[in-house]
Amino acid sequence: MIKKILLLVFVLFAASFSNVHAESSSSLIQLDEISDEALQLTKLKRYEDTEKMLTYFSERFLKVTAKEQIFSMDELRIITVAHNQALETVNNNEATEAEKDNAVTKFRLVVDAIKSTHQPLWTAMEDQMMVTFSQTRAAVEKQNPEEFHVQLNTLLSQYDLIYPSLKVDIAPEKIQKLDSRLQYINHNSIQVFSEKGSQKELEALQQDLKSIFDEMNEDEADPSLWWVIISTGSIIILTLSYVGWRKYKGGKEKTMKEHND
Repeated sequence: MIKKILLLVFVLFAASFSNVHAESSSSLIQLDEISDEALQLTKLKRYEDTEKMLTYFSERFLKVTAKEQIFSMDELRIITVAHNQALETVNNNEATEAEKDNAVTKFRLVVDAIKSTHQPLWTAMEDQMMVTFSQTRAAVEKQNPEEFHVQLNTLLSQYDLIYPSLKVDIAPEKIQKLDSRLQYINHNSIQVFSEKGSQKELEALQQDLKSIFDEMNEDEADPSLWWVIISTGSIIILTLSYVGWRKYKGGKEKTMKEHND
């Protein structure tokens, strides 16, 4: 009887967790699709429709957050900031097409970073950033200051595009280290370009960037899946332990009864 009760508790627990997880996943998928649609409309230069889609995202986002606790406080803040910047840029008549594309792309990448459990969209920027970095190094070797600053600014722009997404997926201390290195190179660009000693910062930056992309390219199991596995394993262990104890107790009582007889 006890085994049946324990089994029923486990089934109800697993079903409840599965339903909550499915509902949360469904909400995230919907928000992700809305952000993707907003980006596609931006690429088509349909900015009024982009504005409507971003507004619709805000409405759905508020309903989801009021009903479900699927975002951390940091995630709520990061999404809100990226969304507001995208909406403001799209509505700004003085903003260029590139600025509008970048603002909405940044927002799109953030939403995907929160939805994805591994290899989010922002990791696709690796090849572009590494090519830009190589061109920056090549400009130093050729002693071409104009090309160096063009490529450095491009690299900084690419980093700015994925920065909010990094805050979702990467440990704060790693981001701070990367920020400090980029700021040093940017503020001391002339020195980095002309002095070999300072050019070591470029080598260190390359390693930092590679480390971040490598970390995200490693396949990792969904944390919620591990939680289910651990919880399931704990219940099974408790059940087996109880059954074993009952068997041991029954055997001991039988032995004592036979001894008394």
